[in-house]
Amino acid sequence: MNKMTVKDIDLKGRTVLMRADFNVPQDADLNITDDTRIRATLPTIKYILQNGAKRLILMSHLGRPDGKVVEKYSLQPVAKKLGELLGEPVKFLDDCVGDNIKKECEGTKERVVLLENLRFHAEEETNDANFAKQLASLGEVFVNDAFGTAHRAHASTEGVTHYLKAVAGFLLEKEIQYLGGTVANPQKPFVVILGGAKVSDKIGVIENLLPKCDMILIGGGMCYTFLMAQGKKIGSSKLEKEKLDLAKGLLAKAKQLDKEIVLPIDNLVADKIDAQAKTELVGENIPDGKIGVDIGPKTIALFETKLKTAKTICWNGPLGIFEMDAFSKGTGEIAKFISTLPATTIIGGGDTAAAVAKFKLEDKMTHISTGGGASLEFLEGKTLPGVAALANKA
Repeated sequence: MNKMTVKDIDLKGRTVLMRADFNVPQDADLNITDDTRIRATLPTIKYILQNGAKRLILMSHLGRPDGKVVEKYSLQPVAKKLGELLGEPVKFLDDCVGDNIKKECEGTKERVVLLENLRFHAEEETNDANFAKQLASLGEVFVNDAFGTAHRAHASTEGVTHYLKAVAGFLLEKEIQYLGGTVANPQKPFVVILGGAKVSDKIGVIENLLPKCDMILIGGGMCYTFLMAQGKKIGSSKLEKEKLDLAKGLLAKAKQLDKEIVLPIDNLVADKIDAQAKTELVGENIPDGKIGVDIGPKTIALFETKLKTAKTICWNGPLGIFEMDAFSKGTGEIAKFISTLPATTIIGGGDTAAAVAKFKLEDKMTHISTGGGASLEFLEGKTLPGVAALANKA
């Protein structure tokens, strides 16, 4: 994808409007509990300021206020945190559109301005043209660095591009490079690891990547539908009954393409999903009344053997209920193993990124996506509106 980036435009003396993803977790007292997403935008912000921009107007959403002003979703704490990280004051405005906001943006002495939550206005998510035009009027050029919302055609991601030249920030550029470029033309062997709860969430990914990869390793809740499709017993494990025929079809398609789909050969099971539950190891067949909660040690060893020679690894979805330490071994062991390989390792956002963070392996991976839903759609081969709307390089 040959899209223009912030490096391809002249910023000198210009007011830059930038879409960031500041949708950060907070505690009950509205203290930010994880500032990863704010830190991730700093390279783009600093580049814009260091290259002569007159002013930087930042916009984002936080939570799901559904078009209403909801105090707990205010971006004010983000402005404070961003100011600390940047080492200079960030002007926070209590709305994102209107004559007053425009005046304040033009008259402020601060170089960085953060607008209030875009989703306090229903027009943001409906991609209302007038709302997009009002946002666009605040800047002279638009930079999108919010990959987490690039799969949505919202006013701040797609709408504004009808009125301003639109380019990618460094974060978005990296996502395009790895999820678009590397996955489309991977160095072989290319191994895909898929997990997570549902087969239905990953159908598009399997269909898109099966012809491109050498093999797919499947764990997590989704593996039990595939195991049953192979005629195995899965006890009370997660099953998507209506997807059984589809799972059979995908297994047949893999055979036809001479690709391997590798499923667990042993499982950690429990009688209930509870951190204190009694667990035991079983083989491929899970006894009645037992629930599969993680891959077993033989499967971990099998997956490691398959991954050993990989040049490109793409992983989306944990291999067990990693949030509970008792069921996190499979995900943790595989994460540690691939972090030692000389391969390009691409980690999907959402739960997979959270799992890698849990085991403190973020800096050992080539790329960790910042968008859960967006990375999934990119891996499905879909066109993301927020990416498609960016200007192409000549």
